[in-house]
Amino acid sequence: MQFSYTIVYVPDVAASLQFFERAFGLQRRFLHESGGYGELETGGTALAFAQHEVARGNLGHDYVAADSSKAPLGVEIGLTTDDVPAACERAVKAGATLLAAPTKKPWGQEVAYVRTPDGTLVELCTPMG
Repeated sequence: MQFSYTIVYVPDVAASLQFFERAFGLQRRFLHESGGYGELETGGTALAFAQHEVARGNLGHDYVAADSSKAPLGVEIGLTTDDVPAACERAVKAGATLLAAPTKKPWGQEVAYVRTPDGTLVELCTPMG
């Protein structure tokens, strides 16, 4: 088994791709011509987005949508960077909501949390080790 991708269900795939490009500097892999699915390059895996309608069709039932939930969902996207404060500032300027300012953890890692306009919880952190 190999981890291949994460799909985030969102109301507007193109808007989520654009936000992640602006806020985090990720590169777009592609956006399907239907607008219902797109991916970003993130290294060994892909970060993908699919419209709620696509997701509901695939699942056959509803789920809790991050963009309509008052609280973040119990899952996060983790992005590593050498400069967490600068990454956090860039994300907030692009439209993210700051949930937890950069903090040095007891194990030495610096960590911050933001919530994207589509409701996704993102951890910005320095690499471990």
